[in-house]
Formats: sequence, C-alpha cells, structure tokens
Amino acid sequence: MTVKKFGHNLEVDVHGMTVAEAKRELTSLLTKCDKATHEIDVIHGCHGGTALLNFVRREFSHPRLIKRILSLNNGMTTLVIKP
Repeated sequence: MTVKKFGHNLEVDVHGMTVAEAKRELTSLLTKCDKATHEIDVIHGCHGGTALLNFVRREFSHPRLIKRILSLNNGMTTLVIKP
C-alpha cells in the first residue's frame, strides 16, 4: 500500500489488493494515523472490477469514519475522519 501525505490529507493506493487486504490496511491506517489528519483519499480503481469500489464506498466501517465523499473519478473515494 502506498501512502502519500499532503498537509492534513493522506492519499492511499489500494487497487490491486483483495478486499481482505484493503480492509486490513485501511483499518490499520485509520487506527494509527495522526489526529491532525482530516481526510484520506483512497484510490481503489474501477476498471479491473468493482469489489474494492463497493467495499470502500459501501461496506468499510471504522470508529473514526465520519462520511465518504464520492469523487467524479470513479476510481477514488475520500474518507472524512474524526480527529
């Protein structure tokens, strides 16, 4: 998993992972990331299938997750998180 930091936002690339791998990595990231982080842009892809897209947009949950913002880019979703 590739993680890039942009101010108070992170960008995470999970495409190519299985749903189980993405769940493990995203859960770990949200648990460990800095309290100053406000948003995480999750790049999950959409052309190789929709399993990751559906997981990130509909199924993933975490106590810090406030809401999801769907991007015009169908291969990315922004997770807004609690400090």
